[in-house]
Amino acid sequence: MDFLKIDKKWQKRWEEAKADSFEKKNVDKKKYVLEMFSYPSAANLHLGHWYNFGLTDVYARLLRMKGHEVFQPMGFDSFGLPAENYAIKTGIHPKDSTEKNIATMEVQLRNMGASFDWDYEVVTSRPDYFKWTQWLFLQLYKHGLAEEKLAPVNWCPSCNTVIANEQVVDGACERCGSTVERKEMRQWFFKITNYAEELLRDLDKIDWPEKTKLMQRNWIGKSAGGEVEFDLVGGGSFKVFTTRADTLFGCSYVVLAPEHPLVDKITTPENREAVEEYKRQASVQSEIDRTSTVKEKTGVFTGAYAINPINGRQVPVWVADYVLATYGTGAVMAVPAHDTRDFDFATKFNLPIERVVKSADGSPDDLPYCEYGVAVNSGFADGKKTLEAKTAILDKLAQLGKGGQKVTYRLRDWSVSRQRYWGAPIPVIHCPKCGVVPVPEKDLPVELPYDVNFNPSGKSPLASKDSYINVKCPVCGEDAKRDPDTLDTFVCSSWYYLRYPNAKLADKPFDTEWTDKMLPVDTYVGGAEHACMHLLYARFITKALRDMGYIHVDEPFKKLVHQGIILGPDGKRMSKSRGNIINPDDYVSVYGSDVFKMYLCFAFSYTEGGPFSKDGISAIAKYLDRVERLVMKAYEGRENAPADLKKVASLEYDVNYAVKACSADIENFSFNTAVARLMELTNAMYKYDDADSALFNASETLIKLMTPIVPHFAEELWEATGHTSLVVKESYPVCDETKLVKAEVEIPVQLLGKLKGTILLSPDADEATASKEALAFLGLDSAKKIIYKAGKIINVIA
Repeated sequence: MDFLKIDKKWQKRWEEAKADSFEKKNVDKKKYVLEMFSYPSAANLHLGHWYNFGLTDVYARLLRMKGHEVFQPMGFDSFGLPAENYAIKTGIHPKDSTEKNIATMEVQLRNMGASFDWDYEVVTSRPDYFKWTQWLFLQLYKHGLAEEKLAPVNWCPSCNTVIANEQVVDGACERCGSTVERKEMRQWFFKITNYAEELLRDLDKIDWPEKTKLMQRNWIGKSAGGEVEFDLVGGGSFKVFTTRADTLFGCSYVVLAPEHPLVDKITTPENREAVEEYKRQASVQSEIDRTSTVKEKTGVFTGAYAINPINGRQVPVWVADYVLATYGTGAVMAVPAHDTRDFDFATKFNLPIERVVKSADGSPDDLPYCEYGVAVNSGFADGKKTLEAKTAILDKLAQLGKGGQKVTYRLRDWSVSRQRYWGAPIPVIHCPKCGVVPVPEKDLPVELPYDVNFNPSGKSPLASKDSYINVKCPVCGEDAKRDPDTLDTFVCSSWYYLRYPNAKLADKPFDTEWTDKMLPVDTYVGGAEHACMHLLYARFITKALRDMGYIHVDEPFKKLVHQGIILGPDGKRMSKSRGNIINPDDYVSVYGSDVFKMYLCFAFSYTEGGPFSKDGISAIAKYLDRVERLVMKAYEGRENAPADLKKVASLEYDVNYAVKACSADIENFSFNTAVARLMELTNAMYKYDDADSALFNASETLIKLMTPIVPHFAEELWEATGHTSLVVKESYPVCDETKLVKAEVEIPVQLLGKLKGTILLSPDADEATASKEALAFLGLDSAKKIIYKAGKIINVIA
């Protein structure tokens, strides 16, 4: 069969018949199947795209053949750094390069033969989409979920740009080697922390991999403990969060982050020079380096003192870089006798170390003793076990108005400002008179000017475009300026699943009634690397829009599946530097899309992946040729009546077993075992060998079973065997459970533990019948003992 020729033939037929179109009238039977859309930051689809999109389409086709109305749209996450960096590398404007790449990738995706409904395509960098991304920003702002505030960032003075924590290596920029500085910049934030508890709680409602849910739980990082307020000698106060309030009597010093706003206010003149130098040193380290457990502890005394509220004791206030202003309150109480980090710090700087907990059972409790035990040297809490002491001390603090029970979260608000060009402009105007003024919704979208130097220069590229940045305030009419930043690309992808069903709407982002019918996404497929970013952000946006009344669903994605990673032939991650990148077009152009997709299905466990081997592709092509010969043989003998009914019964068993197994395997994304079942059925059909109506019936079932995986090939065989309908529109075979009960099965017969052969017995034959048949087979009149396991084995001891 000419696999390349049939690809084009059947893709044209499907398009003419609108075989992949979603019928809105059948929404009550809908299954919303969605793959994470791709970044058009490179010129072609890579192997990962094929593995995600191609194999998820197998699942979608199965659902469609089972009678579901499948909604499987496709689009492009086209704003953001990947596309902008590609444009900077090539010298082509981001808009031009992105649109060109999209056009190329659209052709490749269509040539894949997947059943995407292109009528619902979305492209996040086009005004008809980012208009509504800006609308989303405005709704969050109106409801108090978007705010502008100062935030510390990693700043590379050479690249003149903000870089992520992951891009800082040993305090230096991974790209140019320059020492990275910490500085504060005004940023827009979405208050995802308002939903911390619900985001945590609702993980129990969704069918996601447990590892992914655990990652989100850890990222949200709920901690139950207490809050303690320390007054400063001379005026002012600060709060700390602790999970070990029982140790408060042992607090011998407190520590502030170098960036804490109180540091400048409380530092005494004689300590100011040392504190300023320490702050400068801390600013050139990343948060990852600062919080490293193996890093030597450093710090400096401010000269100020705070008052421990539980005992009135004055304790020194230090500054240390292991405390982060962006985590918790930016301040910690130090109890060196019962915390390893505090113990090391106190030992180095000769600070008091005082025991307030001892072992409850007499076991070793050398300092630092960090386990639970019994309170000592703790006043009214003496003798109480740890949990009791915690409660007693926090209750006392509450009475004093200096603290109490507290739940805190590791989760931080989502910073969405980006000092880059290729993104959705933030729809805000800054007016000297009116302050922050949202762009009126009637003026959306705020579009990107084309003629802008988008190379990174240290400030937002849009800030240098006067005709863009200078505007009139929509409130007072005075001169004002647009916000120069663009939105994080994750804002674009945080709501795209809502836009897909409403892609044709021009007057609003989505229709509430229709969206309530379409959401949540039934099955969402994509990489596990998005666990604590995109997947978390999408959940937050869904809940926020629900609370605003725009939708009435709690979660965006009901079921989540992560695909594995296909490695290079050398077993390593694919990269240009290793020279092990596989271009799928090199194989699709030779073998066609079906052969390549079936290879991907068979060669890997979908959620695990593995090393690529081109040898397996030709084997799949040979297998499909073998199936074609078998089907055509069966078609030629379709008028012949079966001669051996026992053989027919055995074949029917194999057929129905394959139907049941393939269906279950594909639904569980176990594509490799589904292909194995097809191969087993093919072998059983070859073994049957009679070209008759039974083999023909089996071949028709085989074609339908293969349709989700190799639809072009299946269509060609369906047509060749006399059908005029499209096989992709046919119903998936249903297992006849009665055919899975064999009249007779082969039972191994052993003599003294050695296999002598097999006999045919009813699976539920009783012991007397089995014993009689086994003795006859062995030519024996009697035996000392016969061990019989019904339907499995007979062991005769003569």
